[in-house]
Amino acid sequence: MTHDGPVLVTGASGFVGRRVAAALEEAGHAVRAMTRRPEAYDGPGDPVRGDVHEPPSLVEALDGCGAAYYFVHSLDSADFERLDADAARAFGQAAGDAGVKQIIYLGGLGGDFDRLSSHLRSRREVEGLLGAGGVPVTVLRAGIVVGHGGISWEMTRQLVQHLPAMVTPRWVSTRTQPIAVDDVVRYLVGVLGHPDAEGRVFEVGGPEVLSYADMLRRVAKVEGRTLPIIPVPLLSPGLSSRWLSLVTDVDTQAGRNLVDSMATEVVVQDDSIRDVVPFEPMSYDDAVRTALAEWRQSRRKG
Repeated sequence: MTHDGPVLVTGASGFVGRRVAAALEEAGHAVRAMTRRPEAYDGPGDPVRGDVHEPPSLVEALDGCGAAYYFVHSLDSADFERLDADAARAFGQAAGDAGVKQIIYLGGLGGDFDRLSSHLRSRREVEGLLGAGGVPVTVLRAGIVVGHGGISWEMTRQLVQHLPAMVTPRWVSTRTQPIAVDDVVRYLVGVLGHPDAEGRVFEVGGPEVLSYADMLRRVAKVEGRTLPIIPVPLLSPGLSSRWLSLVTDVDTQAGRNLVDSMATEVVVQDDSIRDVVPFEPMSYDDAVRTALAEWRQSRRKG
């Protein structure tokens, strides 16, 4: 599976998109960075205007592209399920009309569809809708992605840094398989044009399965202190999201949608991605150290 023409990266100014755009350029690909405000874009790739909620704008953005990365979500909206479904359907159709050969999408880990949160069900629905125009879709499903600027990581970092101890809801005992953002990017770039990746769904995770409580304690340990954690079973998702908005700068609606997902165990069941893109993922502690170093560097710049 080879691709002629540039590679389109949607959400190119976002947490994962800007890293993927930079890695693709470094690998020698021509990158087209889709953004709603190309005049303000200063990241890697050639900026092009496009908005998934304005389907006509996608025609020019996708024109001539051989492949496209889809990093779009409406997590900060109460109506995110409808918005994301409409956007994915429009993008998939436009990609098919433009002759795109592969769409690559970063979705969410999780087991049985019926037991998923609305956030994870929406991610799963998007996987299907992106193929609406007949373009093969390669999906990578991840749990918590650890890296500076990622909403799940920022929530974790700020909770640890702002609180001497934590009274926490029951979901902190849920198991997950966090992965460093640099490793996610390696997988995302590695499946581009790969003949064994066409139309497949892969699960990606780091080397350790941890509860959220474990993750919080490990971040505190990396920072040289302990973090007492006291679970409170009656702290509901609604109260949890309000609590998060008091302690962190995470948007309340986005926090609510994330908290809903945190009741779902998200652990890799199929590691076949490692046959397609073979490397050893970074440990959780190393991912934390890297994210904290980036955060400190951004503070010095800012």
